[in-house]
Order: sequence, then C-alpha cells, then structure tokens
Amino acid sequence: MKLLWDLDGTIFDTYPAILDSFIAVHEAAHGETTDRNEALRWLKRNSKLAFSQYRISEDFRPLFTELDHKQSEAGSPPFDGIKEILAAADVNVIVTHRTKASTIELLTKWGLIDFFDEIISPEDDGFPRKPDAAAYHYLNEKYDLDWAIGDRSLDLIPAREAGLKTVSFQNADIEADVYLDTYDETFFEKVK
Repeated sequence: MKLLWDLDGTIFDTYPAILDSFIAVHEAAHGETTDRNEALRWLKRNSKLAFSQYRISEDFRPLFTELDHKQSEAGSPPFDGIKEILAAADVNVIVTHRTKASTIELLTKWGLIDFFDEIISPEDDGFPRKPDAAAYHYLNEKYDLDWAIGDRSLDLIPAREAGLKTVSFQNADIEADVYLDTYDETFFEKVK
C-alpha cells in the first residue's frame, strides 16, 4: 500500500486552529466576529475561497498563516489510528500547502516523521499549489502510488488526474472512491 497524504485535516486535527486563525483574521479585517460553523464550511473548501467569501484582503494572508502555524504546532494532535495506518503502508508521502519546516516540526513533535518518504510543499519545492496535479504526478512517477487521502476536493482532484484512487476523510460532500470518518480497521478493508 503506497499512500499520498494531505496534512491539515487529514493526518492532523488542525481545523480548530485553522478556524480560530480565520476568525481572528476576520475580526482584524472587519472589526467583528463571524459564524464559526459557516466559516468552517468555507475553509473546508479552501482558504482562498473563504477569504473571498468573507471579503478579506489577501494582505491578511501572512497573519493568517502565522496564527495558524503557531496554533497548529502548539496543539493539533494527529487523528486517532493514523500511526497504525502509516506503519502498515509501504510508502507514505505528503503534499501540503503548509511550509516544509512547519510540516516537519508538526510530524516530529508527534513522532510521525519517520513514516514519511517525502514531503512536498509547493512554497518550498517549486510546485504549483493544489489542485494543480504536478506534485502528484511527480510523486506517483517516483513511488508508483496507490491511493491519495484528503479532506477537501482540492486534495483529490489532482489525485484522480494522476491516476490514483481517492479516500475522502471526514467529508462526504466531495467526489471520492472511498469515504472514511475515522482511521480504524475499516481503512484496511476499504483501501486494498
């Protein structure tokens, strides 16, 4: 089993930190708070759409990134059961919009870094951001991958383009071959 992973919301439960960071940026931009549930729905699509929907200038992007990385690194645990799945895989690679340094720090903190063969961060590695499939094609050619696991459509669109089967994690609203809400023994039954 050779797996391509997204990081935020797929390996780590970072959405509480992402949402808190977005709410803080919204308050900085507009001087008021917003509905957390609705903001989360937009963030699950992607942060660029959320910024647009809430009329937040991209000038606030560095603040959002800084707040998100600080909060995620301080207290975003991996999802239950993820370590067993990573240990069972022959290959694990990541494509994330997070910086490589932040990704390595988070994986190291939680004792997961040794499970990964390669980490791609478009910001650091010169690939276009997802949903562009260039990083997925590169990794698939290098490792002959089987599955891609992500929590948003922008994680799975490039996977399909690169010829991978897809797993949607905790999101039934996107197109995928398999849907999972937890990492347990059903993962191995569904992802063969």
